[in-house]
Amino acid sequence: MFDLLTALIDSWSLWDSVAGSPERGREWRGRYLELTYGAGTYRPYEEIVAEAARDVGLEDAVAPELAQRWQELEPWAEASEVLTSLAGKARLAVVTNCSRTLGHQAATQMFDNFSVVITAEEAGCYKPARRPYAMTLDALGVPAERTLFVAGSPSDVPGASALGMPVYWHNRIGLPGRGDAVPNYHERSLHRLVDLV
Repeated sequence: MFDLLTALIDSWSLWDSVAGSPERGREWRGRYLELTYGAGTYRPYEEIVAEAARDVGLEDAVAPELAQRWQELEPWAEASEVLTSLAGKARLAVVTNCSRTLGHQAATQMFDNFSVVITAEEAGCYKPARRPYAMTLDALGVPAERTLFVAGSPSDVPGASALGMPVYWHNRIGLPGRGDAVPNYHERSLHRLVDLV
């Protein structure tokens, strides 16, 4: 089971481009993450993205521009090769903090063999709440302890661990940890997954 927008896709670059610089993009994305982690019940993804932009002083136009440029999202360099290798060994799933439309679009752009794709909108809340992970596990029909979760953001580490999933944190950009949970694997790429699965 994968996080989509940070574990498999370099969404940071698109946010940075839309914001006008890496510094502004990281500030915007950081505020967005704070808002989603504290959202409770699902609020529209696009609404939270817009609120985060306003909170950091970006123009209102950046939120709809991000959605309009969504097809520009690119996977991390090794992601397609790793997914292709894993597809022959296990069922693959995505759980993402995104709207249904944008989440399924990004997942399909990324790889067409996911067995399950669950978005925050479908779950009714954002990760790291329990429900998105649990819905994905139910749809896969696999127990948590037999499902490796590939995290992209620090909050997915305690979120997935709380359900009993072992966690591989693909911390590509070197984010600091969050909470007391420690991933089983902490890597800067996806390559090691091929040997672990």
